[in-house]
Amino acid sequence: MRFKQVLSVVDCHAEGESGKVIVGGVGQVPGKTMFDKRVHLENHMDHIRKLVLFEPRGAVWHNANIVLPSNNPEADMGYVILETTEYPAMSGSNTMCVATVLLETGILPMHEPITQLNLESPAGLIKVRCECKDGKVTSVRLVNQPAFCYYRDRHIEVTGLGSVKVDIVYGGMTYAMVDANALGFAIAPDEARELCEVGQRIKHAAVEQLEVEHPLNPAIPGITNTEFMAPLRRENGQLIARNCVVVSPGRCDRSPCGTGSSARLALLHAQGLIAPGETFVHESITGSRFTCSIDGLTEVGPYAAVVPAIAGQAWITGLYQMGLDPTDPYPAGFTLSDTWMATV
Repeated sequence: MRFKQVLSVVDCHAEGESGKVIVGGVGQVPGKTMFDKRVHLENHMDHIRKLVLFEPRGAVWHNANIVLPSNNPEADMGYVILETTEYPAMSGSNTMCVATVLLETGILPMHEPITQLNLESPAGLIKVRCECKDGKVTSVRLVNQPAFCYYRDRHIEVTGLGSVKVDIVYGGMTYAMVDANALGFAIAPDEARELCEVGQRIKHAAVEQLEVEHPLNPAIPGITNTEFMAPLRRENGQLIARNCVVVSPGRCDRSPCGTGSSARLALLHAQGLIAPGETFVHESITGSRFTCSIDGLTEVGPYAAVVPAIAGQAWITGLYQMGLDPTDPYPAGFTLSDTWMATV
Protein backbone atom coordinates (compact mmCIF):
# COMPACT_ATOMS: atom_id res chain seq x y z
CA MET A 1 0.00 0.00 0.00
CA ARG A 2 1.20 3.52 -0.76
CA PHE A 3 -1.81 5.49 0.42
CA LYS A 4 -1.37 9.22 0.91
CA GLN A 5 -3.91 9.12 3.75
CA VAL A 6 -5.70 6.32 5.57
CA LEU A 7 -8.90 6.81 7.57
CA SER A 8 -10.36 4.16 9.89
CA VAL A 9 -14.11 4.21 9.29
CA VAL A 10 -17.05 2.44 10.90
CA ASP A 11 -20.14 2.40 8.70
CA CYS A 12 -23.35 2.87 10.62
CA HIS A 13 -26.94 3.97 10.15
CA ALA A 14 -29.61 5.26 12.53
CA GLU A 15 -33.13 4.20 11.52
CA GLY A 16 -32.00 4.16 7.88
CA GLU A 17 -29.90 7.35 7.80
CA SER A 18 -26.21 6.87 7.04
CA GLY A 19 -23.72 8.07 9.65
CA LYS A 20 -20.14 6.95 9.03
CA VAL A 21 -17.90 7.34 12.07
CA ILE A 22 -14.22 8.14 11.46
CA VAL A 23 -12.33 6.77 14.44
CA GLY A 24 -8.73 7.22 13.26
CA GLY A 25 -6.43 8.81 10.71
CA VAL A 26 -7.50 12.45 10.99
CA GLY A 27 -4.75 13.53 13.39
CA GLN A 28 -4.83 16.63 15.58
CA VAL A 29 -7.58 19.20 15.05
CA PRO A 30 -6.90 22.52 16.82
CA GLY A 31 -9.59 24.17 18.92
CA LYS A 32 -10.77 24.46 22.50
CA THR A 33 -14.37 23.40 21.81
CA MET A 34 -15.94 21.10 19.24
CA PHE A 35 -17.36 24.17 17.55
CA ASP A 36 -13.81 25.54 17.27
CA LYS A 37 -12.70 22.21 15.80
CA ARG A 38 -15.65 22.27 13.41
CA VAL A 39 -14.55 25.71 12.17
CA HIS A 40 -10.95 24.53 11.72
CA LEU A 41 -12.06 21.44 9.80
CA GLU A 42 -14.27 23.54 7.53
CA ASN A 43 -11.63 26.19 6.86
CA HIS A 44 -8.43 24.12 6.77
CA MET A 45 -9.24 20.39 6.48
CA ASP A 46 -12.32 20.27 4.26
CA HIS A 47 -10.57 17.75 2.00
CA ILE A 48 -11.52 15.06 4.54
CA ARG A 49 -15.25 15.75 4.16
CA LYS A 50 -14.97 15.76 0.37
CA LEU A 51 -12.86 12.59 0.34
CA VAL A 52 -15.37 10.68 2.46
CA LEU A 53 -18.71 12.05 1.24
CA PHE A 54 -18.25 13.00 -2.41
CA GLU A 55 -18.12 10.46 -5.22
CA PRO A 56 -16.54 8.05 -6.04
CA ARG A 57 -16.12 7.07 -2.35
CA GLY A 58 -19.33 8.62 -1.02
CA ALA A 59 -22.84 9.49 -2.14
CA VAL A 60 -25.36 12.29 -1.64
CA TRP A 61 -27.16 10.38 1.15
CA HIS A 62 -23.98 9.78 3.18
CA ASN A 63 -23.02 11.62 6.38
CA ALA A 64 -19.88 11.28 8.47
CA ASN A 65 -18.57 12.09 11.92
CA ILE A 66 -15.04 12.57 13.20
CA VAL A 67 -14.56 11.32 16.76
CA LEU A 68 -12.16 13.57 18.69
CA PRO A 69 -11.02 13.98 22.30
CA SER A 70 -12.92 16.70 24.15
CA ASN A 71 -11.44 19.41 26.35
CA ASN A 72 -14.70 19.61 28.28
CA PRO A 73 -14.13 17.89 31.67
CA GLU A 74 -17.74 16.68 31.65
CA ALA A 75 -17.46 15.00 28.23
CA ASP A 76 -16.52 11.37 27.57
CA MET A 77 -15.73 12.16 23.92
CA GLY A 78 -16.36 14.75 21.24
CA TYR A 79 -17.39 14.60 17.60
CA VAL A 80 -17.76 16.87 14.57
CA ILE A 81 -20.51 16.17 12.02
CA LEU A 82 -19.80 16.28 8.29
CA GLU A 83 -22.60 16.50 5.74
CA THR A 84 -22.60 16.95 1.99
CA THR A 85 -22.95 20.74 2.00
CA GLU A 86 -22.24 21.84 5.58
CA TYR A 87 -20.89 21.11 9.05
CA PRO A 88 -24.06 21.08 11.20
CA ALA A 89 -23.89 22.14 14.81
CA MET A 90 -25.92 19.07 15.73
CA SER A 91 -27.49 15.93 14.25
CA GLY A 92 -29.58 13.42 16.15
CA SER A 93 -29.11 10.45 13.81
CA ASN A 94 -25.35 11.06 13.66
CA THR A 95 -25.20 11.26 17.46
CA MET A 96 -26.93 7.87 17.66
CA CYS A 97 -24.34 6.43 15.27
CA VAL A 98 -21.43 7.94 17.21
CA ALA A 99 -22.69 6.63 20.57
CA THR A 100 -23.31 3.16 19.13
CA VAL A 101 -19.87 2.97 17.51
CA LEU A 102 -18.08 4.21 20.64
CA LEU A 103 -19.68 1.50 22.76
CA GLU A 104 -19.92 -1.45 20.36
CA THR A 105 -16.30 -1.13 19.18
CA GLY A 106 -14.99 -0.74 22.74
CA ILE A 107 -13.64 2.80 22.38
CA LEU A 108 -15.65 3.60 25.50
CA PRO A 109 -16.73 0.93 28.03
CA MET A 110 -20.26 -0.46 27.76
CA HIS A 111 -22.20 -1.06 30.96
CA GLU A 112 -25.33 -3.19 30.69
CA PRO A 113 -28.22 -2.55 30.89
CA ILE A 114 -27.65 1.26 30.78
CA THR A 115 -24.61 3.28 29.73
CA GLN A 116 -24.71 7.03 30.30
CA LEU A 117 -22.51 9.21 28.10
CA ASN A 118 -21.77 12.90 27.80
CA LEU A 119 -20.74 13.73 24.25
CA GLU A 120 -19.58 17.15 23.13
CA SER A 121 -21.05 18.17 19.78
CA PRO A 122 -20.39 21.52 18.07
CA ALA A 123 -23.76 22.63 19.49
CA GLY A 124 -22.66 21.83 23.05
CA LEU A 125 -22.83 18.96 25.52
CA ILE A 126 -25.29 16.18 24.63
CA LYS A 127 -26.39 13.79 27.39
CA VAL A 128 -26.94 10.30 26.00
CA ARG A 129 -28.60 7.28 27.60
CA CYS A 130 -27.85 3.99 25.86
CA GLU A 131 -29.80 0.81 26.55
CA CYS A 132 -27.45 -2.14 26.06
CA LYS A 133 -27.90 -5.91 25.94
CA ASP A 134 -25.45 -8.68 24.98
CA GLY A 135 -22.91 -6.18 23.66
CA LYS A 136 -25.50 -4.39 21.47
CA VAL A 137 -26.80 -0.84 21.90
CA THR A 138 -30.56 -1.34 21.53
CA SER A 139 -31.61 2.30 22.04
CA VAL A 140 -29.94 5.71 22.13
CA ARG A 141 -31.81 8.52 23.87
CA LEU A 142 -30.18 11.93 23.53
CA VAL A 143 -31.09 15.19 25.21
CA ASN A 144 -30.51 17.86 22.60
CA GLN A 145 -29.59 21.50 23.05
CA PRO A 146 -32.69 23.74 23.23
CA ALA A 147 -34.97 24.15 20.21
CA PHE A 148 -37.03 27.27 19.46
CA CYS A 149 -39.11 29.07 16.83
CA TYR A 150 -37.67 32.06 14.96
CA TYR A 151 -40.85 32.76 12.98
CA ARG A 152 -44.43 31.47 13.21
CA ASP A 153 -46.98 31.40 10.38
CA ARG A 154 -44.99 33.53 7.94
CA HIS A 155 -45.74 33.60 4.22
CA ILE A 156 -43.01 33.51 1.61
CA GLU A 157 -43.19 33.63 -2.17
CA VAL A 158 -41.91 30.43 -3.79
CA THR A 159 -41.27 29.99 -7.50
CA GLY A 160 -43.99 27.80 -8.99
CA LEU A 161 -45.94 27.61 -5.74
CA GLY A 162 -46.93 31.19 -4.98
CA SER A 163 -47.44 32.10 -1.33
CA VAL A 164 -46.42 29.34 1.10
CA LYS A 165 -46.88 29.43 4.87
CA VAL A 166 -43.74 28.46 6.80
CA ASP A 167 -42.49 28.22 10.35
CA ILE A 168 -38.75 28.77 10.84
CA VAL A 169 -37.47 26.64 13.71
CA TYR A 170 -34.06 25.77 15.16
CA GLY A 171 -33.50 22.25 16.48
CA GLY A 172 -29.72 21.98 16.05
CA MET A 173 -30.13 22.92 12.39
CA THR A 174 -32.59 25.56 11.15
CA TYR A 175 -35.68 24.42 9.23
CA ALA A 176 -38.28 25.94 6.97
CA MET A 177 -41.26 23.86 8.13
CA VAL A 178 -44.28 23.45 5.87
CA ASP A 179 -47.61 21.59 5.82
CA ALA A 180 -47.16 18.60 3.51
CA ASN A 181 -50.89 18.14 2.83
CA ALA A 182 -51.34 21.80 1.90
CA LEU A 183 -48.74 21.27 -0.83
CA GLY A 184 -50.31 18.01 -2.02
CA PHE A 185 -47.86 15.55 -0.43
CA ALA A 186 -48.64 12.40 1.57
CA ILE A 187 -44.89 11.88 2.30
CA ALA A 188 -44.78 8.57 0.44
CA PRO A 189 -41.56 7.01 -0.92
CA ASP A 190 -42.63 7.55 -4.53
CA GLU A 191 -42.84 11.31 -3.85
CA ALA A 192 -39.20 11.58 -2.76
CA ARG A 193 -37.81 13.24 -5.87
CA GLU A 194 -40.59 15.82 -6.06
CA LEU A 195 -40.32 16.51 -2.32
CA CYS A 196 -36.63 17.28 -2.85
CA GLU A 197 -37.25 19.62 -5.78
CA VAL A 198 -40.03 21.52 -4.01
CA GLY A 199 -38.18 21.49 -0.69
CA GLN A 200 -35.11 23.11 -2.19
CA ARG A 201 -37.21 25.87 -3.76
CA ILE A 202 -38.87 26.54 -0.40
CA LYS A 203 -35.53 26.61 1.41
CA HIS A 204 -33.95 29.04 -1.05
CA ALA A 205 -36.99 31.34 -0.85
CA ALA A 206 -36.94 31.26 2.96
CA VAL A 207 -33.22 32.11 3.04
CA GLU A 208 -33.82 35.10 0.75
CA GLN A 209 -36.92 36.42 2.51
CA LEU A 210 -36.45 35.69 6.23
CA GLU A 211 -33.39 36.75 8.22
CA VAL A 212 -32.10 34.26 10.77
CA GLU A 213 -29.22 34.54 13.25
CA HIS A 214 -28.68 32.27 16.23
CA PRO A 215 -28.84 34.49 19.34
CA LEU A 216 -25.96 32.79 21.16
CA ASN A 217 -23.69 31.79 18.28
CA PRO A 218 -24.07 33.79 15.04
CA ALA A 219 -21.62 31.39 13.33
CA ILE A 220 -24.24 28.61 13.39
CA PRO A 221 -25.61 28.35 9.83
CA GLY A 222 -29.03 29.82 9.06
CA ILE A 223 -31.86 28.06 7.21
CA THR A 224 -30.38 24.97 5.54
CA ASN A 225 -33.23 22.42 5.35
CA THR A 226 -36.94 22.10 4.63
CA GLU A 227 -39.22 19.90 6.74
CA PHE A 228 -42.53 18.64 5.34
CA MET A 229 -44.98 17.90 8.15
CA ALA A 230 -47.90 15.50 7.88
CA PRO A 231 -50.90 15.96 10.22
CA LEU A 232 -50.68 15.09 13.90
CA ARG A 233 -52.76 12.12 15.01
CA ARG A 234 -53.29 10.26 18.26
CA GLU A 235 -53.06 6.47 18.56
CA ASN A 236 -53.28 4.58 21.85
CA GLY A 237 -52.62 7.76 23.80
CA GLN A 238 -49.52 8.69 21.76
CA LEU A 239 -49.09 11.62 19.43
CA ILE A 240 -47.80 10.48 16.03
CA ALA A 241 -46.90 12.34 12.86
CA ARG A 242 -45.01 11.66 9.66
CA ASN A 243 -42.36 13.98 8.27
CA CYS A 244 -39.74 14.33 5.58
CA VAL A 245 -36.66 16.51 5.94
CA VAL A 246 -35.06 17.58 2.66
CA VAL A 247 -31.32 17.88 3.24
CA SER A 248 -29.28 20.08 0.91
CA PRO A 249 -28.33 19.82 -1.90
CA GLY A 250 -31.66 17.98 -2.28
CA ARG A 251 -32.30 14.52 -0.87
CA CYS A 252 -34.61 13.01 1.75
CA ASP A 253 -33.44 12.15 5.24
CA ARG A 254 -34.02 8.42 5.54
CA SER A 255 -34.63 8.65 9.31
CA PRO A 256 -37.21 10.80 11.13
CA CYS A 257 -34.31 13.30 11.63
CA GLY A 258 -33.20 14.12 15.17
CA THR A 259 -32.81 17.88 14.78
CA GLY A 260 -35.95 17.95 12.63
CA SER A 261 -37.80 16.11 15.40
CA SER A 262 -36.43 18.62 17.93
CA ALA A 263 -37.70 21.45 15.76
CA ARG A 264 -41.12 19.75 15.46
CA LEU A 265 -41.31 19.48 19.27
CA ALA A 266 -40.56 23.20 19.62
CA LEU A 267 -43.26 24.07 17.07
CA LEU A 268 -45.85 21.69 18.57
CA HIS A 269 -45.25 23.20 22.01
CA ALA A 270 -45.54 26.74 20.64
CA GLN A 271 -48.86 25.68 19.04
CA GLY A 272 -50.10 24.29 22.36
CA LEU A 273 -50.28 20.73 20.97
CA ILE A 274 -47.80 18.96 23.25
CA ALA A 275 -46.83 19.24 26.92
CA PRO A 276 -43.50 18.43 28.57
CA GLY A 277 -43.17 14.71 29.23
CA GLU A 278 -45.76 13.70 26.64
CA THR A 279 -44.61 11.10 24.10
CA PHE A 280 -44.43 12.06 20.44
CA VAL A 281 -43.59 9.44 17.79
CA HIS A 282 -42.06 10.89 14.63
CA GLU A 283 -42.13 8.79 11.45
CA SER A 284 -39.84 9.11 8.43
CA ILE A 285 -40.59 8.73 4.73
CA THR A 286 -39.17 5.18 5.02
CA GLY A 287 -41.47 4.32 7.96
CA SER A 288 -38.77 4.31 10.65
CA ARG A 289 -39.53 6.03 13.96
CA PHE A 290 -37.98 8.17 16.69
CA THR A 291 -39.61 8.45 20.11
CA CYS A 292 -39.54 12.07 21.25
CA SER A 293 -40.48 14.16 24.26
CA ILE A 294 -39.84 17.53 25.88
CA ASP A 295 -37.55 17.22 28.90
CA GLY A 296 -37.96 20.83 30.01
CA LEU A 297 -38.62 24.44 29.08
CA THR A 298 -36.05 27.20 28.86
CA GLU A 299 -35.10 30.32 26.90
CA VAL A 300 -32.47 30.99 24.25
CA GLY A 301 -31.86 34.72 24.03
CA PRO A 302 -35.28 36.28 23.36
CA TYR A 303 -36.89 32.98 22.31
CA ALA A 304 -38.97 30.58 24.41
CA ALA A 305 -37.43 27.13 23.94
CA VAL A 306 -37.90 23.45 24.72
CA VAL A 307 -35.30 20.88 25.72
CA PRO A 308 -35.91 17.98 23.30
CA ALA A 309 -35.18 14.31 23.96
CA ILE A 310 -34.99 11.97 20.96
CA ALA A 311 -34.61 8.17 21.03
CA GLY A 312 -33.83 5.68 18.26
CA GLN A 313 -31.46 2.86 17.35
CA ALA A 314 -28.35 2.58 15.19
CA TRP A 315 -26.64 -0.39 13.57
CA ILE A 316 -23.02 -0.91 12.52
CA THR A 317 -22.80 -2.22 8.95
CA GLY A 318 -19.06 -2.39 8.33
CA LEU A 319 -15.54 -1.56 9.43
CA TYR A 320 -12.85 -0.62 6.94
CA GLN A 321 -9.94 1.64 6.06
CA MET A 322 -10.48 4.30 3.43
CA GLY A 323 -7.32 5.22 1.56
CA LEU A 324 -6.23 7.85 -0.93
CA ASP A 325 -3.78 6.70 -3.58
CA PRO A 326 -1.47 9.60 -4.54
CA THR A 327 -2.28 9.02 -8.23
CA ASP A 328 -6.07 9.03 -7.70
CA PRO A 329 -7.47 11.74 -10.01
CA TYR A 330 -10.33 12.50 -7.59
CA PRO A 331 -8.73 13.35 -4.22
CA ALA A 332 -11.52 15.84 -3.47
CA GLY A 333 -14.24 13.77 -5.14
CA PHE A 334 -16.92 15.11 -7.44
CA THR A 335 -20.69 15.57 -7.65
CA LEU A 336 -23.11 15.18 -10.55
CA SER A 337 -26.55 16.74 -10.85
CA ASP A 338 -28.20 13.42 -11.75
CA THR A 339 -28.32 12.48 -8.07
CA TRP A 340 -26.99 15.62 -6.28
CA MET A 341 -29.49 17.90 -8.12
CA ALA A 342 -26.61 20.39 -8.51
CA THR A 343 -22.83 20.27 -8.55
CA VAL A 344 -21.56 21.13 -5.06
